[in-house]
Amino acid sequence: MATSAAMKEDESPATRFAVDQLKSIIERIERLEEEKKAISEDIKDVYAESKGNGFDVKALRTIIRLRKQDPNERQEEESILETYMQALGMI
Repeated sequence: MATSAAMKEDESPATRFAVDQLKSIIERIERLEEEKKAISEDIKDVYAESKGNGFDVKALRTIIRLRKQDPNERQEEESILETYMQALGMI
């Protein structure tokens, strides 16, 4: 069985390039995951702050979700929801 030192000596430039590229990709993903975690914690802090200021966090989350939607998609969803609520005597 070859050792890693012996394998490195036998590597072609193409293999070395692929290994370096793979390592670079993994390191970039790891950095982005760390940034994502930090941003997620920042968002959590903003929601906590808004709750402390008397805002309803569930309503804020709903508004954020709705603002991400395409306006036509949102209109269709709201129309279907209204139709169902009328059928159930909720409005």
